[in-house]
Amino acid sequence: MADKIKSIAAEEARKISHEVGEGIRTGTYFYPFHGIIYFLTHRTLWKPLQSRLLPTLTLGAGITSTLFFFTYVPQMAVLTLTSGPLLAPISAAFLVLSESAALTTTLARYFLRLDAAELDVFDATLICKGHESLVADGRLLRVGSDDDPIAKLGQVIKKMPLKGGSLSLLADFPSSLIRWLLYLPLNFVPVVGSVVFLTMQGRKIGPGRHERYFQLKGWGEKEKGEWVERNQARYTSFGVAAFALEMIPLASLVFSFTNTVGAALWAADIETRLQAKKS
Repeated sequence: MADKIKSIAAEEARKISHEVGEGIRTGTYFYPFHGIIYFLTHRTLWKPLQSRLLPTLTLGAGITSTLFFFTYVPQMAVLTLTSGPLLAPISAAFLVLSESAALTTTLARYFLRLDAAELDVFDATLICKGHESLVADGRLLRVGSDDDPIAKLGQVIKKMPLKGGSLSLLADFPSSLIRWLLYLPLNFVPVVGSVVFLTMQGRKIGPGRHERYFQLKGWGEKEKGEWVERNQARYTSFGVAAFALEMIPLASLVFSFTNTVGAALWAADIETRLQAKKS
């Protein structure tokens, strides 16, 4: 049994090392940061976020306060054994803040329908990048100004929440929440544990961020699975960067939206290349 466990761990480490290296080479980790720049420079994309910002911040303040009250000291005690007494208080604070960011964004999506808002942002970004015909396959479009893609968005024909957002917890909530909590103790292992934790989350988050794109393309499970398998390293690289941003306390909600924009920009580039191959 011990040999089997070592074998599985070694294989998992090999996969992680390959995906990280390949992901760095392809540069897809830059799309979440590109999404930040694009979101900041296109004010019309802010509309779906603005109406949900205050309720989410209120929810986040309550969750953060509660977690610090009940979990900070126990986690600091555990981290003292792994990180030492000097780093434990700081590490525990960052861990609690990360947990609160995850729970806040997940519950906000679940109760405040942030999934619908992100879907609008994804579709609007594709329109901005000139792929209006692709978006038309998934929703009705109104006649409007090219400067306001949000105003063009009509009734959704193909409804599907954007999987992979909000730390990838809503897609199959609550089972994904349980999985995330099971992975969380990896952070107690200095450096290596955090890298493994980020990579495992990124591996799931990356493909989930393109669920809307796959839907608009009309891909079935088989075609989608083959595409993701061929590009797994790219998706892991994107997912790790997106997940790291969404772990930043107090800003996780905004980064969830900018990551959606980044995913749409990547989808637009993929679509442009696919269309070029056909022509």
